[in-house]
Amino acid sequence: MPLTGPIELRDYDPSWPERYAEQAARLREALGERIIRVEHVGSTSVPGLAAKPIIDIALEVPDSTDEPAYVSNLEAAGYVLRFREPEWFEHRFFRTPDGTVHVHVFSAGCPETDRMVRFRDWLRTDDADRELYLRTKRELAGRDWKCSSTPTPRPEWSTRSWPGPWRTESVSTQPSVGLTP
Repeated sequence: MPLTGPIELRDYDPSWPERYAEQAARLREALGERIIRVEHVGSTSVPGLAAKPIIDIALEVPDSTDEPAYVSNLEAAGYVLRFREPEWFEHRFFRTPDGTVHVHVFSAGCPETDRMVRFRDWLRTDDADRELYLRTKRELAGRDWKCSSTPTPRPEWSTRSWPGPWRTESVSTQPSVGLTP
């Protein structure tokens, strides 16, 4: 069912890091040594930041295009493969059936994982940018949105376009399944 209407933001919940830790353990149990890196990313990983109540996880495996090496294990652990973005770092997107956990799978050494972690760390340490980001999120969350399964350009307000020392020149602006106002 498509999303329409405003996006729900909740005040920071101190249980979010624990929920991430539970999911990281679940992923490690499912994939073992095939996990190269697992990181809590997204707004729920930034203490004090309001967020959609969804735990975002960046997961690196040796090769995200080698789906037989990990997809069935993730599915057996309760994650559902929702889409592939081969043009954007060979990204694979999984989520829990209830939609409360999103797992972004990339290949080992992917610059997008580094970018996500740098952005998280920047927001954790820079009060002014964290407040600016929160104001922007609240303004955008109040808009009516339509979710499309049709690829759309990543919006200009996405974190990929925010200036800051966490940025890299390898940022892609390739189309993605996304939200449009």
